[in-house]
Amino acid sequence: MHRPLLVPAIVAGLAATPFSGAPAQAPRAARTAGGEVAAPSSLRAVHRAGSVTLDGRLDEAAWAAAPAYSDFTQSWPQPGKPAADSMSVRVLFDESAIYVGARMYDAHPDSIAAQLARRDASQIYSDWVHVIIDSYHDRRTAFRFTVNPKGVQKDVYTSNDGNEDVNWDAVWECATRVDSLGWVAEYRIPLSQLRYGSAEPGAPREWGFQVMRDVARRNERDSFSPWTPQMGGFVSLFGTLTGLDALPTARHLELVPYVSSKATRAPGSRQNPFFHATDVAPNVGGDVRYGLPGGLTLTATINPDFGQVEVDPAVVNLTAFETFFPEKRPFFLEGSDVFQFGNIRSQNSYAGATFLYSRRIGRPPSLSGNGPGVAFADAPDQTRILGAAKVSGKHGPWTVGLLDAVTAREVADIASPSGALGTSPVEPRADYFAGRVRRDFRGGQTVVGAMLTGVDRDLSDDVFAPLLARRGGFGGVDFEHSWQRRKYYLSGYFAQSLVQGSASVITGLQRNSIHYYQRPDADYVDVNPSRTSLGGHISALALQKTGEWFGSLTMQDGSPGFDINDVGFHSRVDYRAVSALYGYSTNRATKHFRSRSIFAYQNSAWNWGGASIYQSVNGSASGTLSNFWNVNARAGVQPDRYNDKLLRGGPLALQPRGWNVSASVTNDTRKAVWFNPFLSYNGDASGAHNASYGLYVDSRPTTTLHLTFGPTLGATYGTSQYVRGVSDATATSTYGTRYVFADLHQQTLSLDTRVEWTLTRTLSLQTYVQPFVSAGRYDAFKEFATPRTYDFAVYGRDRGTIDRAPNGTYTVDPDGAAGPAKSFVFPDPTFNVRSLRGNAVARWEYRPGSALFVVWQQQRSGFDAVGDFDAGRDVGAIFRTRPTNVFLVKATYWFSP
Repeated sequence: MHRPLLVPAIVAGLAATPFSGAPAQAPRAARTAGGEVAAPSSLRAVHRAGSVTLDGRLDEAAWAAAPAYSDFTQSWPQPGKPAADSMSVRVLFDESAIYVGARMYDAHPDSIAAQLARRDASQIYSDWVHVIIDSYHDRRTAFRFTVNPKGVQKDVYTSNDGNEDVNWDAVWECATRVDSLGWVAEYRIPLSQLRYGSAEPGAPREWGFQVMRDVARRNERDSFSPWTPQMGGFVSLFGTLTGLDALPTARHLELVPYVSSKATRAPGSRQNPFFHATDVAPNVGGDVRYGLPGGLTLTATINPDFGQVEVDPAVVNLTAFETFFPEKRPFFLEGSDVFQFGNIRSQNSYAGATFLYSRRIGRPPSLSGNGPGVAFADAPDQTRILGAAKVSGKHGPWTVGLLDAVTAREVADIASPSGALGTSPVEPRADYFAGRVRRDFRGGQTVVGAMLTGVDRDLSDDVFAPLLARRGGFGGVDFEHSWQRRKYYLSGYFAQSLVQGSASVITGLQRNSIHYYQRPDADYVDVNPSRTSLGGHISALALQKTGEWFGSLTMQDGSPGFDINDVGFHSRVDYRAVSALYGYSTNRATKHFRSRSIFAYQNSAWNWGGASIYQSVNGSASGTLSNFWNVNARAGVQPDRYNDKLLRGGPLALQPRGWNVSASVTNDTRKAVWFNPFLSYNGDASGAHNASYGLYVDSRPTTTLHLTFGPTLGATYGTSQYVRGVSDATATSTYGTRYVFADLHQQTLSLDTRVEWTLTRTLSLQTYVQPFVSAGRYDAFKEFATPRTYDFAVYGRDRGTIDRAPNGTYTVDPDGAAGPAKSFVFPDPTFNVRSLRGNAVARWEYRPGSALFVVWQQQRSGFDAVGDFDAGRDVGAIFRTRPTNVFLVKATYWFSP
């Protein structure tokens, strides 16, 4: 029987910017921090009459003919009050571009913050001006163009009334100049970089428009149209840009071909016929962007190369679950927000899923080529993407996204012990698809959408049919509804998955760590070895309130058979959960605080068998003090509950009650050097605990150099580290399997270091280095004793015998020499893992949209079967390991016919 959920009477929320919006006839009034209504602003653009030279002066007659707007108000620290220093903005347009002239007055121009950095750099101490254009005029979508006094550019695509995609790149120009009055930004934004449809017959063409100014030394933001983070939206609160009736219909075509050459030097054996001291691989390909009618864009890539992308950090994964790494490849990052699904309006939930995990496309091959009769194998590191294309954008009230990518059949070169050469397939050819559509109603206050994904693999090679699913994907619907000027939101989704393959594939799927259908005490699931498909559903419903007092209540349900890991990512199904949060947040400055936030939240979850698998109550408080220091603290408790994953397919185990605390302090980030020490600690009633200590240091020794340094030390003592399961018919209390565990003593040290040296706005050098060491010692090997408890019997003390051989192998006799149980053997799992990952990227944007990359990547790794941790010894050992070096030169060229 399934236990009904008891919904707690707490409401959930978070001190983050709430979003919503969609097509609207006119901007809605904004609520200020105090609750009063503030009218949105309006500015008229005029057709450019006369020449404009981008020099940061605004002294041409064309600018003088354009009306100026100067009634900017603060978003913080004093929401609704006039800007401390005035500012004015004007807008021109012609047949090819929009021009924006912004004059930022400053009583102390010598105090203007202006750090030189690479394009799209983050964590830069600088003044900024943001020009944000809602050219669809749908009150949900916008294009942001940001610049600082040094001319450093950022561009951001905003969707869903506030979700930002910082990976969107546009080709535009801006000249800046600092003078005795303050500073000036003079923009030229080509119409080809914006998206908009034809104007309605007889209706004036208007766009949503927002301009924001950041004054770093005062941590002040001023806005053209009134806005604060506590308001129920972002794009929906924009002002209006009028006078655009003569604007031509947008059409654009962009071509970005590339050429590259990569040289790899890696250690290897001279006996390996595939070993080359240096492997050189030239490559050629390109991207195409074409503006379709109605505001849609077609983007395609042929034989893409992502050699300039930063390497993933090192991790030690001792769980049964896959490690999630974020997408970093530009083609898949840009516009990815269109393909997001299941993002309910909630600030606290139990479990989630990434419905389209684009790193599945071009993943490492499933096989290595090694096997019986193979002495050497040479397989590719990644599956080649032969081509990919996507259509995305808005057409009236419709948001559309279509993605299709084809990956190659990959083979490994193999050699037999006798020297005979051949090939072995390691990854089948595959076609990945995703489709997304959303429809706005009620001026964007109601949105309904649907999504469909799938992968289709060519399993004509016999080796793949028992290992890989032939097809997999999901289909789902979602919605969002708001009322009372977007003060309240109701949102939710429902998705159904389906995986098809051979009986052996589906049997393995039922038994893997996501599902564990073989659990002997779970009467609602069972492994069916004849099945050739597996399906399930996931759903959520959330109620949210925005404002200074905020909250949300979220209910979620995931059936045991739901699985989207062929195209998506998730690690938890088989649950019914309720989550709640309520709190207060404000950016209104007081004598002691510039901003502050406090909230409490709760999570409860049960599996479909009714067992309580998660219970937690937590509280958090944070604030920015009047001296610009920030403090943050959090604490929580977790009562006893059950763990249906601990035995990795075995019966339920009790999870002892636990607790957690964390705290961090950040000093004044306006300083040339600022730091952020942090710590976290969690433990439970069994004595297990985990502590993590770290320090993040950010330094700007000059206006062109930015250094960050982040050492982190973790210490873990675990009382239930899984080792293995052993079938034994005499283990009747645990359903015929002995579940072997150990105590784990683990220490981990990582040191993330970044150096960014920006010589000019278009020439920069960025380096990233991560030394990583983790050592784990296993002892007190033991056996899980009784289901639904946390009882263990230690071998050699409570039960049986255990002996360790000189080669590190353990032999266990579970009931001693006189008992009927068979002994078993396992290797010592103790480990010492070391790695160094780093890359250096020199980037020169030699013309707008075109760049030359020179890249050096190095990786070192080592392993020893010792569990003691010695930072000096282990870090030194990293540099005694032979490295793999990759050198890449890549040139791209942007042009628009």
